[in-house]
Amino acid sequence: MTTARMDLRLDEHIKAKAEKAAALLGLSSLTEYVVRTLDADATRVVAEHGSIVVSGDIFERFMTACDAARAPNAALVKAAKDAQEFTVR
Repeated sequence: MTTARMDLRLDEHIKAKAEKAAALLGLSSLTEYVVRTLDADATRVVAEHGSIVVSGDIFERFMTACDAARAPNAALVKAAKDAQEFTVR
């Protein structure tokens, strides 16, 4: 069940183009098009910012540095715990 509402104003040309896109996709409404597009783009953006892709050489150097690292001090442990509390899910 939909529980959130979003109101927005946009240029009439953008609205007309979005209505045409919705019709071309066979969607029942502009709202359905906007929700579908917003969800897909938000999913893509969150995924892009949720991981980092590096070459094998850099990954190996990173893993070597991790293996050589000392145990975290109290401040680092606290920072990691604080970060977990503020992570967007």
